[in-house]
Amino acid sequence: MDFKNKFYLILAGIFIASLVSSNLIFQKFFTWSPFGLYTFEISVGILPYPITFLVTDLISELYGKKKADQVVISGLIAAIFVMGLILLADSLPHTEWSPVDSAAFNKVFGLFGPAVFASMVAYLTAQFIDIRMFHFWKRLTKGKHLWLRNNASTIVSQFVDTASVLLLLCFANVLAWERFLPLLENGFLFKVLIAIIDTPIIYGVIYLLKGKIEIAPYEEAVAYEGS
Repeated sequence: MDFKNKFYLILAGIFIASLVSSNLIFQKFFTWSPFGLYTFEISVGILPYPITFLVTDLISELYGKKKADQVVISGLIAAIFVMGLILLADSLPHTEWSPVDSAAFNKVFGLFGPAVFASMVAYLTAQFIDIRMFHFWKRLTKGKHLWLRNNASTIVSQFVDTASVLLLLCFANVLAWERFLPLLENGFLFKVLIAIIDTPIIYGVIYLLKGKIEIAPYEEAVAYEGS
């Protein structure tokens, strides 16, 4: 297997691990005040989730839209599979000597149906928007200004992701409507901050891969859409 295919598998592995872990740990919330300018109150599940957008942007840039779409679908299948395993494990009774009893396991890993559904709908919507906007800007700038397509696609898709999951949870009565705007503000601002931070990261990765992986041409997106 050549380096290009090996690196794609590494990126796909990071993508799936980030997506699955974000769904496993989302029930814990924390506060963060960078430089005392703003206080975030957000789920720890938001920490690995922005990595998925960084990875799809890298795959879009290096391998094209089709490969990016494929990893998004693979992530969805992996997430559903893991959730199924957790539901099965949660339904089984614990032994008397089990270090973790059923109540503790359910409290940590128990998945609330509407929350999982909302997360998956938001995930698919946001990822496909991100990929298509990335290639829209790549075509428009004729392959130039990586920072523009990286940030423009990620920021818009992250807003869609945050807003859609919160709307679904509010409609399902999982969250009170008065929590919608504060959580939207917290989640979106945090994701915008991460999107800005990951810009030098994607430039650094592309620079390190010069001569090893050829960047997908911007014309590829047009050819893909016509296929």
